[in-house]
Amino acid sequence: MAIILFDIDDTLFPSTDFSSLARKNALNAMIRQGLETDYEKLDKELQLIIKEKGSNYQKHFDELCSRLNIKNPVRYIAAAIAAYHDTKTSIQPFPKVPFILLKLKEKGHHLYVATTGSSIKQWDKLIRLGIGLYFDGVFVTEEKKDEEFYRQILEKLGSKPSDCIMIGDREDTDITPAKNIGITTIRILKGKHIETPSDADYVIKNMKELLIILLKPSTQ
Repeated sequence: MAIILFDIDDTLFPSTDFSSLARKNALNAMIRQGLETDYEKLDKELQLIIKEKGSNYQKHFDELCSRLNIKNPVRYIAAAIAAYHDTKTSIQPFPKVPFILLKLKEKGHHLYVATTGSSIKQWDKLIRLGIGLYFDGVFVTEEKKDEEFYRQILEKLGSKPSDCIMIGDREDTDITPAKNIGITTIRILKGKHIETPSDADYVIKNMKELLIILLKPSTQ
């Protein structure tokens, strides 16, 4: 029986694809509301803001309107936010994820999320994905996930590194810091970081491979 930590984005669902579609819908909604500019200009500026502020920044569209000197921006910001959130109704986990989580719970493993952002935002994702009930809790940090973040998780759970497994798509935040403190790591090759070399204990291409690894006697 193990403590299994999951990242969410590009681990449990294709967040890179979702974010691209949601932002496209948001910008087109601004234009439909009468914003006199072209999509390419909006998209270029938004990408710069995301690069500077990060994907978890709460006011991307406010900042976009400010930088483009848009007068009376409230209508356009509201349109963008509404379209972005409407896109959430279409999000789905990667195939087999609900089945895999169910099998792991049936075997007595304890499942948690370890991610960045806010607790409410991450629970919102899990609930919309239809997998919230599989998880015992969510651990979040507003900063980059580092060794101290994982140490704090272990302390809160009263667990040893050898009892814990971390699964994620990013080498720098999901794999390296967790492995450095003795947590077993599994890297899933998904999303925009897919080409980054990995030093994880296991590397997989899809979630189906998890059952082969996690249900071995040594991980129970």
